[in-house]
Amino acid sequence: MAKKKKKKSFAVELRYVTRPTDEQFNKIKEFVLNKYSDEELLPEDFVFTLTEDKSLGGGFIITAGNEIYDWSTKGRVRQLKNRIEQIEHTTIEADTDIIPILRSSVEEFKLAASHRKVGRVSFVGDGIANVVGFNHARYGEIVLFECGVKGMVLDVRRDDIGVILFGRDTEITEGSSVVRTMKNAGIPVGEGFLGRVVNALGEPLDNEGIIKEEDYRPIENEAPSIVDRKSVSVPMETGILAIDSMFPIGRGQRELIIGDRQTGKTSLALDAIINQKDKDVICIYVAIGQKASTIAKLVGTLKNENALKYTIVVAATASDPAPLQYIAPYAGTSLAEYFMYKGKDVLIVYDDLSKHAVAYRALSLLLERSPGREAYPGDVFYLHSRLLERSARVTEELGGGSITALPIIETQAGDVSAYIPTNVISITDGQIYLESNLFFAGQRPAVNVGLSVSRVGGAAQTKAMKKAAGSIRIDLAQYREMEVFTQFSSDLDDSTKAQLAHGKNLMELLKQPLLNPLSMPEQVITLVVANENIINDIPSNKVKDFQGKLLMYIQGEHPELIRDLQTGKTLTDEIKEQIISAARSFKGSYK
Repeated sequence: MAKKKKKKSFAVELRYVTRPTDEQFNKIKEFVLNKYSDEELLPEDFVFTLTEDKSLGGGFIITAGNEIYDWSTKGRVRQLKNRIEQIEHTTIEADTDIIPILRSSVEEFKLAASHRKVGRVSFVGDGIANVVGFNHARYGEIVLFECGVKGMVLDVRRDDIGVILFGRDTEITEGSSVVRTMKNAGIPVGEGFLGRVVNALGEPLDNEGIIKEEDYRPIENEAPSIVDRKSVSVPMETGILAIDSMFPIGRGQRELIIGDRQTGKTSLALDAIINQKDKDVICIYVAIGQKASTIAKLVGTLKNENALKYTIVVAATASDPAPLQYIAPYAGTSLAEYFMYKGKDVLIVYDDLSKHAVAYRALSLLLERSPGREAYPGDVFYLHSRLLERSARVTEELGGGSITALPIIETQAGDVSAYIPTNVISITDGQIYLESNLFFAGQRPAVNVGLSVSRVGGAAQTKAMKKAAGSIRIDLAQYREMEVFTQFSSDLDDSTKAQLAHGKNLMELLKQPLLNPLSMPEQVITLVVANENIINDIPSNKVKDFQGKLLMYIQGEHPELIRDLQTGKTLTDEIKEQIISAARSFKGSYK
């Protein structure tokens, strides 16, 4: 006996304010049958339900399977409201009369039935929702829950999709309806964001009013191709002598800042931002999982240093949901790309990607993805590679701008061989390793000369800096080695003592207070004086005082040296001799 085929049914609900006449109902029925009848669904399989709903205000709504056709007054009011909100976010001059703009927009607006695909929540919790009923949702698409919360599709499975929520999940319950927007997750961008503090969705957090957007960019974007990139050859000066002389950063480079907690990683990035004053560089600081008080203190510092006007702060605090911490660096990069493709140079700081990986791990485990090494998902390398590959210096055809990335990674007990540190080291063009022992010994910035490297190197230095830096890195490395071997020895020859004295004073010279960046000419003068051994016989506790007073003396008595170095960016033998002569002259009068 043949097995009886299970009968299918297709539910259709009609919600109305005034019950339709038989003729109207037959037309609605005909519309649904024409839309959904096929070989598998026959007319007798359709089950129609009629429900009165006074909240619609007028008209009716058809719910057929997972799709909604909205001819209600309530739906049309929502469409008009969305249209007016779009006008509100476009840039309008202060003295422009808003009434004609609104009138023309309302006249152009055509009331049409909205057609929406609707899913239902099958599970919600911990910033995650599983939704059934979406057959064709895209990865990265924004969906809207009936309570107004937005979410992004992060997991597409056979029977349902995993959505990460950009708001609290307290109002979302099992069975709540979800609507596709057909738009990928993105962020508004524009010049109006300069000087502002925003969250990962581009919404202001600083109580300074609405930001006028000029464009909308997806947070996930393809990195520039190989042929669209230019070589890194223009310096991105940080104002920090230890970095600009030994591990130079170029515009379009990705230089990792790595070290244990409380070793000065954020301070180093902050100095780099402050040093871009009057250099036509836009800075973006992305805070991931930081305390709100820490971010507020950083914003206050930027204001005091008059650096906030060319900086955007994208903040996903420790109290924000993991989804917002996950998308924050991508949103910051989209803002940076807007300026890059307009021909601007951008410096972006990701502080820090360790917390970003932790947020992504939490989301992946909640979405029931397989955990791998240290419980991170298998695609955690791709997470950071697709982010950092977007930093580049692009060709003139694409605008000629650049994005220079300074990602920050926090290590545990100096372990640079852990999973996330090794991942990011392999993606970036070099790393600046900050060592705890050096930091606690008073060497700040606590740069470890042996483990730090810039893979771009001298290509990102001015000729003056390259010539002045000379053998400083080798001298320091030799000093560190010799210091270890000679710490227990009392009988040293004169050359060894001289080398130790030179190395010790070099270490003192590289100490630099926070928020005190040096210009390129000041760095070149300092390095020339150091390499000529002029400071060797000065007590180490007086080296910084000597450096500061020498630079003030040259600025006052020999301003042409500063000017020539700034304009020519080369260190000629004549300029070098003038610097040495001025330094020796000053040393004679130094007390």
